[in-house]
Amino acid sequence: MRLATCAIALLAAVVAAAGGARAQIADASLSSVAALYRQGVQADGRPLVGQREAGLDVQGAAAACAACHRRSGLGASEGRTTVPPITGSFLFSPRSSYLQDFGEASLTNRRAHREGYDEASLARAIRDGVDPSGRTLSYLMPRYALGDADIHALATYLSGLSAGATPGVTEETLHFATVITPDADPVARAAMLEVMRKFFDDKNAFIRGGSRRLQSNREIHFRVQRRWQLHVWELQGAESTWEAQLRAKSAAEPVFAIVSGLGGRQWAPVHRFCEREAIPCLFPNVDAPVVAERDFYSLYYSRGIHLETDLMAARLGEVGPGSRVVQVFRRGDIGAEAAAELAATIGARGASVVARPLGPDAGAADLQSALETAQPGDRLVLWLRPADLKALPAPRPVEAYVSGLMAGMDEAPLPRAWRGMTHMTYLVDLPERRRAGMSYARGWFKIGNIPVTAERVQTDTYIACGILAEALADMLDNFRRDYLVERIETMLSHRLVTGFYPRLSLAPGQRFASKGGYFVRLPQDGSSTPVAEGDWIVPEQSSKPAVR
Repeated sequence: MRLATCAIALLAAVVAAAGGARAQIADASLSSVAALYRQGVQADGRPLVGQREAGLDVQGAAAACAACHRRSGLGASEGRTTVPPITGSFLFSPRSSYLQDFGEASLTNRRAHREGYDEASLARAIRDGVDPSGRTLSYLMPRYALGDADIHALATYLSGLSAGATPGVTEETLHFATVITPDADPVARAAMLEVMRKFFDDKNAFIRGGSRRLQSNREIHFRVQRRWQLHVWELQGAESTWEAQLRAKSAAEPVFAIVSGLGGRQWAPVHRFCEREAIPCLFPNVDAPVVAERDFYSLYYSRGIHLETDLMAARLGEVGPGSRVVQVFRRGDIGAEAAAELAATIGARGASVVARPLGPDAGAADLQSALETAQPGDRLVLWLRPADLKALPAPRPVEAYVSGLMAGMDEAPLPRAWRGMTHMTYLVDLPERRRAGMSYARGWFKIGNIPVTAERVQTDTYIACGILAEALADMLDNFRRDYLVERIETMLSHRLVTGFYPRLSLAPGQRFASKGGYFVRLPQDGSSTPVAEGDWIVPEQSSKPAVR
């Protein structure tokens, strides 16, 4: 069990931060204290080591506090294993008093009483494994030989962990933003905003009374009934200015999290902003997300175009020396990045990869010329949008692959003559299998009189808002940005309503909730129901740097 393995960091992992623990470390900090707390790396670069019974020592990431108590310090549960919070407000208070603040449901299987820690009892727990009430700590807790200065540093650090006001949270309101880039599709933009505004209106319609902080956990249901306020952050101009625009918007309208959102060819500036400002960015509608799973705050449905690249690389696994792959794409579109990734992967196997880029103004003649590069025996990969697919000339005798995301998935206008020879990547569940998962969203659209004009965007937006609502309901009054991300990681795999996707799940170190896809063919009779060529595939992820 993962938590059983990582629970060894109960308190002492932070202690080695010593003098640096006195500072209030921002969540996005790359300081040595943050590295130790989150990754188990000490200031001198050595891994943190904890001694356990029977000589079963642990070190490095397995000894990091965040591995069990999480980045927020608010703990976690998995199965019958519960890791308690270690923030100052909980650690230095009797357990019987913080039950009311954290909620009995979140503390299942914990003892109902424990005296609060002070520096002396903290030292005893770390060195000898005994809590303030004289009880022996779990065998999962290792022992550390640490000095008084380290204990003092620990107490100081924990006192500030997940403390203070959270931006975007007031006694009455939770503020959220959604981000729209300048190149976002206008139809999808309108469709997404209609879903979000309706969801927020519905949520607020159920609020009764105020949102005062109640003291009895018997009244906990009412403690999270805050109004939701949506702020639409529309970006303008060159992408080099987007981060500055986001900082200005955030300063003027502080928000608790960014929900959904809509991008076009580029999303990296938004991703960077969220990581640097420690703002959760939850499931934006983007086909080219940033692949950086060591980052914390940005959660996506899938790796999008990068996942398609890995699917194609897996399918083209037999390509080797003497084989040729011809890729056709338009410069400046997301297909150019995907083509470069695929070329790097299969080129390393010895295949010859030919790129035939089209300029922004290239027409049908240029497209035909690019396609004529492919000879019998070659593989042809098309990273093209619907307008180019409609203009495809008579096919050449080659095996072809097409990006489903770029082509429009079920609505891909692939000419009939191409359908028998073309494999299309398909990153969602098959239509007949996703019917049940889609029924909730479609029913909600119908009841709310929302026209379906961009179904995938609208459904993904609806699911993102639903995930947010469920996570917040489980947080009680612990409105911390880190804790929001952690709650989503914990609860997502149990969610039954997943929309277009067969399954959604996250874990620490995972930032993409859907991991695979199909290869399909479109029927030659011209219908739009894709036919799977095999089972759902979860490809090995290519080794490539994150676009930052």
